[in-house]
Amino acid sequence: MARSDLSIRFWGVRGSIPCPGPETVRYGGNTSCVEMRCGRHLLVFDGGSGLRPLGNALVADGRPVDLDLFYSHTHFDHIVGLPFFAPAHSAGCRIRFWAGHLKPAGSDIKSVLQQMMSVPLFPIPIEVLAARLDFRDFSAGETLTPHAGIKLVTAPLNHPDGATGYRVEFAGKAVAYITDTEHHAGSSDPNVLTLMRDADIAIYDSTYTDEEYPRHRHWGHSTWEEGVRLATEANCKQLVIFHHDPSHSDVMMDQIAADAAHAKPGTIVAHEGLVLQP
Repeated sequence: MARSDLSIRFWGVRGSIPCPGPETVRYGGNTSCVEMRCGRHLLVFDGGSGLRPLGNALVADGRPVDLDLFYSHTHFDHIVGLPFFAPAHSAGCRIRFWAGHLKPAGSDIKSVLQQMMSVPLFPIPIEVLAARLDFRDFSAGETLTPHAGIKLVTAPLNHPDGATGYRVEFAGKAVAYITDTEHHAGSSDPNVLTLMRDADIAIYDSTYTDEEYPRHRHWGHSTWEEGVRLATEANCKQLVIFHHDPSHSDVMMDQIAADAAHAKPGTIVAHEGLVLQP
């Protein structure tokens, strides 16, 4: 298969809360949303505020939209884009929602999204969305095959209320999407290593620096330095720093990019509009 058969585009790269403004222009202020194209199939990872510009681009393309949206988890910064996702309002579109971290009864992905789009949180119920919507719950750790030739390995992550990491395998390439996870100092998370092992690209939760991390212990996030350590141990070809803290300005992200590239050559910092083809 050709190199272009697998591509990745970043629509939202921040964590916690959207942070538009003059200090975040170059890297972007939208929360998590990553598009992956596997041949003719469209996979989307997380539906943060970056889902809105993705939806506008899909509608502008003029073709019916058929996609799978995989949630790492359902904290608000990862689901807030759905009501403003233009394809969801089109009867000619189809969206399959997947989530693997929801455990308590009544916490299936359909119920969570319905609750978000309900009074007093939101004035318009999910039932007004005209697209064909399918809801698919699974248990983190299962292997998924959403389409022929596409394999998703999943694993539980270390985050309050749970989260799921993904490894997409397609056309002889592997891409890991691992966000909202906290490392254990002095030891490597075996679940993360499994997802990253020999991957072409690993997108990793790098909310903090090692210097900042002690002030945010147990908040459920990791550091770019830990990402370098894990990617090196897992023999991952390229690390992508992701889920930037909203307080990190473009100037700080430039410094992180330089330091990370020095620590592991080829490492890059995700920014809105970045396109990668492994």
